[in-house]
Amino acid sequence: MQLDIFADSRDVMLRNDVLSALQRYDARETQQTLRRLSDEYPDDDSIPQLAVLAGALDLRSIVAFSKHQFAAEARGALVEKITPAALRMWGEHAGSRWLLPLWRELAQRASSLPFRADSIDTHAAALWLQAGGWSAARDAVLPIESWRRIPAPLAWMGEASYRLDALEQTWPLLAELAWLAPDRCARLVERMGDKPLDSLLKKFYANFEGAGDITDIAWFPAWVLIEKPALARLLIAAQPSTQTSPERAMRLLLELLSLERQGRHYEVLDYRKKLQGLHASLYSSYMSTR
Repeated sequence: MQLDIFADSRDVMLRNDVLSALQRYDARETQQTLRRLSDEYPDDDSIPQLAVLAGALDLRSIVAFSKHQFAAEARGALVEKITPAALRMWGEHAGSRWLLPLWRELAQRASSLPFRADSIDTHAAALWLQAGGWSAARDAVLPIESWRRIPAPLAWMGEASYRLDALEQTWPLLAELAWLAPDRCARLVERMGDKPLDSLLKKFYANFEGAGDITDIAWFPAWVLIEKPALARLLIAAQPSTQTSPERAMRLLLELLSLERQGRHYEVLDYRKKLQGLHASLYSSYMSTR
């Protein structure tokens, strides 16, 4: 029996028609093409995923959220239903790109919602970061009172700063986040995917004798001054935080580097004793370079 190429590829053609309409974000045409596919090939495996994506276009809106609950519900649908469907139909790269306008709309609709510690995922800054809107994310953080003392907005600002200005301008924010919320700092570094930073952190974990858990990263800003003294000009801009031992250690090392440059040896000895009292492993790393 001769193969009828057109007949055997019609399901592919109809499926591609739906995908094409989706890629143009044309809700009406998406529903029409999806209906044709469903009528002719009701058992097609792609129909459930395509129906989810078609529904996402139907629900697009520019109306501002009046409550955090509504924003949370919309975000939940995007994360739990729409995103898996998009990634399945187009793959990681193309699927993520298709989702960006939907994330932007959520961010715009959430722009008037105030920051709430029990609903951080619905804040516009978090949504803008998902949408790749780095400048908008930074602008959304600035109105939050004392944002530099709250882990979530500090992490948002750190990521926005990195995307906009690269690692150099982000060091002070990373230091503050490491002291304030080590676990969140570790997740941010992983998201950033900066190879030089990852290499430094890997060397830190290999050489630093600490608790052996995620809290060790709080000592990283101090340790990195030993490994890269030139970073002192950047880390000196880190604002005072909670005055924990890791923060005091970094301040001590900043003073030590300055005193060494000035040749003030007696004062250097005094500061070295203070550093030794804060953390033996950090002091050992420092002395190994002297």
